[in-house]
Amino acid sequence: MINLQEITLRRGERDILQSVDLRMNDGEHWVILGRNGSGKTTLLEMMTGYLFPSSGTVDVLGYRYGSCDVREVRKEIGYISQSVIEKLSLSDPVWEVVATGEYAFLRFYQTIDENVRLKALRLIDQVGLGSMAEQPFGTLSQGERKKVLLARSLMAGPKLLVLDEPCAGLDLHEREKLLLDLGKLSGRGLMIVYVTHHLEEIIPLFTHVALIHEGRITAAGPKEEVLNGEALSRAYDWPVEVDWVNGRPWIRAVSGGVER
Repeated sequence: MINLQEITLRRGERDILQSVDLRMNDGEHWVILGRNGSGKTTLLEMMTGYLFPSSGTVDVLGYRYGSCDVREVRKEIGYISQSVIEKLSLSDPVWEVVATGEYAFLRFYQTIDENVRLKALRLIDQVGLGSMAEQPFGTLSQGERKKVLLARSLMAGPKLLVLDEPCAGLDLHEREKLLLDLGKLSGRGLMIVYVTHHLEEIIPLFTHVALIHEGRITAAGPKEEVLNGEALSRAYDWPVEVDWVNGRPWIRAVSGGVER
């Protein structure tokens, strides 16, 4: 479903991404893991067609970027990020914010079809916010806003759901509620690509992990093979150990660290 081949992104004298090869197949759910500034979000922008490589090829959902209408591809991709939240109107009711996902609008300027409104209300109820459907979007907590974006991203029935650090800024309670909702998506027949730098967000839903360090993929594959102390220590430039509890990995930094 996603195939990046020999991807390089150059800005001036600096390579943001360097010779990236990454293939994600149907039935897999991926996490891209790495330090701040390692290139995680840049990879997402490549996958969603908002950024194009200096060299290499990007194939998503059977389309090759550069040889297709990227706007049409984006209709098959749900996208959740803080930048999307910042573009939405805080005064619009929650149901209307969700309904905009049907057409990839940021807000409506015309009458909304009743079937679209009812569909939005169903999705809002599914993420546990049914009682807030009429509230202004701006009155919701950060965690509730992320759930609204999740519902919005599902309006058009996407084949791919891309999430850029959706738990950033959430406390433990809100984070776990959002991860619980994500875990319920396993039967929807879509691929999920999730970016984070927090290992504990890798819930059992996710099958594969790619580690990125200074613009290079240092390891990629089934999560049980990739998430080990040696590989993660290289990715984070710090010695770490990994524990698995109830199907989730938890990371521990080794006291004292190392000098590099």
